[in-house]
Amino acid sequence: MTAYTATVTIRLKRGVLDPEAETTQQALERLGFELSDLRSADRFEVDLDAADADEAADRADEMAERLLANPTIHDYDVAVAER
Repeated sequence: MTAYTATVTIRLKRGVLDPEAETTQQALERLGFELSDLRSADRFEVDLDAADADEAADRADEMAERLLANPTIHDYDVAVAER
C-alpha cells in the first residue's frame, strides 16, 4: 500500500446561486479589482492508503458522490498525489 493525498474540490454548478461568491466579487470590485466572474469552492484533502493512484482516486470519487458533494447542485474534481 502506498500513502496518497486525494484533493476533492467542490463548487456549485453554473447557474446555481452562489451568494458567498457574489458578495466577495462585489467587495473586490469596490476595492478596484476588475473581474468577470467569481465562484466559491470547498476543498477537502483526504489522506489514505491505496494500492495505486487509480484506486485512491476511485475511493475519493466515491466519497464525493456519497457525502461531500450533492450531484444535483455541485460539480467536483478529484486530484491524487503520492505523499
